[in-house]
Amino acid sequence: MIAKLTGVLDSQGPDWAIVDVGGVGYLVHGSTRTLSQLPGAGEAVRLHIETVVREDAITLYGFADVAERDMFRLLTSVQGVGARVGLAILSVLTPDALKMAIAAQDKGAVAQASGVGPKLAQRVVNELKDKVAGLALGAAASTAGGAASAPAGGAGDSSVMDDAVSALVNLQYRPADAMAAVAKARAALGEDADLSALVPAALKELSPS
Repeated sequence: MIAKLTGVLDSQGPDWAIVDVGGVGYLVHGSTRTLSQLPGAGEAVRLHIETVVREDAITLYGFADVAERDMFRLLTSVQGVGARVGLAILSVLTPDALKMAIAAQDKGAVAQASGVGPKLAQRVVNELKDKVAGLALGAAASTAGGAASAPAGGAGDSSVMDDAVSALVNLQYRPADAMAAVAKARAALGEDADLSALVPAALKELSPS
């Protein structure tokens, strides 16, 4: 399986790019977000790849970062969400924005994507709520070792959101509930809120009124 391509951009279109690796051109499909970040033709490019093998074709899907690739994998695990629809969703929502929409059960945000109706959007937010919370916890665990050297950032940084979810789970809240509370807290406080503000606000969301 191809997991990453590093080469030179040969050409690109609305939903594809050709990456020249040692004289071999690989056709890669991608989201609008990823394709808009590609350099000009003839310049170096690196893409994280998801290889999909079917009886009649081997198709490569490229992503600017691991976060987008991981969200693509989650999306395509939902019945009715194929690769094309997954890319359409990631073209209108960044991975962090999609995580927030799922945590908040905001099917309207997901339904903005081409080819996604209300029923499919509802299925996406329902089926992925717990999985997205787990993904946040995994990201928090993987970044914990580098926390001392990492620069301080606002809640717009996914690591701050993930750390907030992890803190709530350590207080015995369910991951899905923690993720939803953090999503609501960030919406209220703004993207620049730091961890010290985000956690108390999320706890208020979790407290019975």
